[in-house]
Amino acid sequence: MTRTQDPLLAAISGGVRLFELGHPFFTGMPCSPNHPGFRMTLIRRHGDMLRPDGGSAANEIIVTGGHVGTHIDALSHVSHDGKLHGDIDAAQAQQGGTFQSHGAENLPGLLRRGVLLDVAAVHGVAILDPGYGVTAADLDAAAELAGTEPGEGDVALVRTGWARNFGDPTTYLGKQTGVPGVTVEAAHWLAERRVVATGADTTAYEQIPAGAGHAVLPVHRVLLVESGIFIMEHLNLEDVAEQGVREFAFLLAPLRITGGTGSPIRPLAAVSA
Repeated sequence: MTRTQDPLLAAISGGVRLFELGHPFFTGMPCSPNHPGFRMTLIRRHGDMLRPDGGSAANEIIVTGGHVGTHIDALSHVSHDGKLHGDIDAAQAQQGGTFQSHGAENLPGLLRRGVLLDVAAVHGVAILDPGYGVTAADLDAAAELAGTEPGEGDVALVRTGWARNFGDPTTYLGKQTGVPGVTVEAAHWLAERRVVATGADTTAYEQIPAGAGHAVLPVHRVLLVESGIFIMEHLNLEDVAEQGVREFAFLLAPLRITGGTGSPIRPLAAVSA
């Protein structure tokens, strides 16, 4: 008897290799100054309570913002001139303490084609310079390197190499030095290709000049507000880049947080084994 006639299941049964595209969550990990940090501690340890049969259990309490660690932005995250994507009034949408429009419960699960745009590799470096602005020409060159460019409904991941600094919060956040990232013109490049989502290996996705901090985030306006394109931040694209994987199946299942502005995620890239 045939095991399956579904092409997708047949492909999976042939063997799949998964790549982690995010960082583990841990207390003290780098966090944007605009958001509360991640904290986890055990509130019950093994031995605190023993069951009559000798069993015991441990559990934890987790406190985190929705934009901490590897995460995705919902369309409610950013407004411009008082409007969310689709010309929705932001003040009205957020009444009552949760968003009635564009809440994180509407974030889609994704099983899409993904493309790695390795801008660091284009420049022949492991890590782009602090504060470097990724241009549309950089994305063109990265697409040429990948042998393909993202198209409608795809997921585009931009590698700067900055994830290598994740273990050093001061360097990673780059308050004084700046952080490399996507410029407005590069954001328009992505929007023109109508990707469903895009992400990068930094805290803010977009270019942060030295000393500027997160004072203005125009790329978020272009992608979230004007284009309805979801943004992922704090990705770790080192493993997939080192293995030379630049086109893959992208898997994502955000938490459905009702009325929220974002969700922690565990993104994966899948290729045939």
